[in-house]
Parts: sequence; structure tokens; C-alpha cells
Amino acid sequence: MKGSQLPRPTDAELAILRILWERGPSTVRQVHEALAASRPLGYTTALKLLQVMTDKGLVLRDESQRSHVYRPRLTADQTQSGIIGDVLERAFGGSAYALVQRALSARPVSAEELAEIRKLLDGLEEGRDDGP
Repeated sequence: MKGSQLPRPTDAELAILRILWERGPSTVRQVHEALAASRPLGYTTALKLLQVMTDKGLVLRDESQRSHVYRPRLTADQTQSGIIGDVLERAFGGSAYALVQRALSARPVSAEELAEIRKLLDGLEEGRDDGP
């Protein structure tokens, strides 16, 4: 299944994916403990979310042990690229300029972040082959 064919994760699903990306394959209990540290959430809610995510293809479940272990199907980069691609097309008509402009004007950007963005843009320009 290609990344572009997977459904977009909800906010709650993204919170779980971030935990799995950071911690690696985890049981429901481990995911629940990590989520509960930042907001009240029942164990059965975490379990149900992981079951739905498995059905959607967002996570893979290893059933070889008594406690099932979940891992993300896609990397963080793959998931973020899919989300950005969707937002780029749906909200900005495919215009990367409009997306970047809105992102930079949405909240203050530190001087360090701006320097990193300039460095990224310079690197992209250097890598572009505008020759004949």
C-alpha cells in the first residue's frame, strides 16, 4: 500500500504516531502511558484508537506476543510529506509559495529558524540544474 493511498491521520492518531516514531514499536500500555502523561485518556480509548489505526493501515500490529506490539507503517517523513502534499493541493492550489508564505506569517519565526530556512533554500537552489 502506497503512502498516498493511506488516509490522513486524525489529530489523536498523529499523537500516537509521534509516540511510535519517538519510542519505536510499543504495546497499548506503553502508548497509553505516554499519552496519559499529557492528557487524560483511558486505556480502552488508546486500544480502540490503535485498532482503528490498524484497520486504516496507519500502523502494523505484531501479534506474536501476548501483548500486541504496534509500529507505524510509514516513517514520520513519509507521513508528513503526504499531509503537506494534501494541504498544498487542497488549501493552496498547489502553490508552494502560498503555503510557505502562510506558514511564515502564521506566527513569529525566530532568527535561528529564518537562518535555517535560508540555508535550506540556498541548498535547493544549488541543487537545481537550470542549464540548457
